[in-house]
Amino acid sequence: MNRRKRTRLVHEGHYVAEVDVELLEEPGAWSPYLSLEDAYRLDDVREALRRGDIGTAARYGRVFSLTPVAV
Repeated sequence: MNRRKRTRLVHEGHYVAEVDVELLEEPGAWSPYLSLEDAYRLDDVREALRRGDIGTAARYGRVFSLTPVAV
């Protein structure tokens, strides 16, 4: 089994979180895929951003605030 580090972006409302995860690759399997732990971590970050709980989301990765640009 091969493991690759990747960064996933989680977008909710006016926030985006950058979360590091590991992609697992197995020959003959549906791959690459996330571990169950990483999938739950992404769900926790998404839920925290949805609630506006930036502190909790920041424990899992970097959080950015999105600002609309007027043209």
